[in-house]
Amino acid sequence: MGASRKKNAQSKISRGAVIIAASLAEILKAISSFTIIPMFRMLCVTAHPDDEAAAFGGTIRLYHERGIETTVVCLTPGQAATHRGHAKDDHELAAIRRKEFAASCKILGIARGIVLDYADGQLYRTELYRVVEAITHHVREFKPHVMLTFGPEGAVTGHTDHSMASVFATLAFEWAARGNRFPDQLTGGLQPHITQKLYYATASFVLPDRPTIAPAPATAVIQIGKHLETKVAAFEAHTTQSPVFPMVREHILARARVEQFHLVAQSVPSQIKMETDLFEGVTED
Repeated sequence: MGASRKKNAQSKISRGAVIIAASLAEILKAISSFTIIPMFRMLCVTAHPDDEAAAFGGTIRLYHERGIETTVVCLTPGQAATHRGHAKDDHELAAIRRKEFAASCKILGIARGIVLDYADGQLYRTELYRVVEAITHHVREFKPHVMLTFGPEGAVTGHTDHSMASVFATLAFEWAARGNRFPDQLTGGLQPHITQKLYYATASFVLPDRPTIAPAPATAVIQIGKHLETKVAAFEAHTTQSPVFPMVREHILARARVEQFHLVAQSVPSQIKMETDLFEGVTED
């Protein structure tokens, strides 16, 4: 009787082992059939807190949902803004706007939002080499496949800080790949990095009562669809700027469910063509 129970128990154990082995084999087979999607990265260089939402928000959120990791480098904390909420001075306003920026980044799915300490409204007076060095460090550290920034016209507002962000970011895009630019960065483990594509944000309209601008023609049109609402929510996280919400809704956010870009440079020379995906032609590291 005891021997029979022992034999039955051993039989059940054997059958269980076979089932576990078969299940494990099925799991391994399923895993091996998965397509591993590479993690692509995008770096956006802006001038002020709220730029990430107003100019790039729909695209950033769209690519976040496609698995793209995004870092935003904002050059100033926006301490010279006309609209100041309840801030008593520039220092307090900068602190408030940093918090608003962090809230906007969370809404948009930005993996890392960085606010540098250059003077708002004074980027054209800032030493070019020093700012480009800082951005180049972030490029080499983050290793983006695609970079976004403003055009030299200063976007639809014609803001000089937007224009300078364009200049600084464009030089960083080029110089990050060269070992003879900021070589001291390369002693700490960083390496030259080739970003594959650089885009300027652009638009098919101009704003009334703003400086005359000549925006670059669009070469990429991104359908942001449902992400327009997310873009609006991210912009409205910047509560100190609430007096401009109506203007932004009317002239910028409500134009269409698209964001437009101009391809400025790419690591593999080619002919210009219209795109609907900023990562078209981008390859893995």
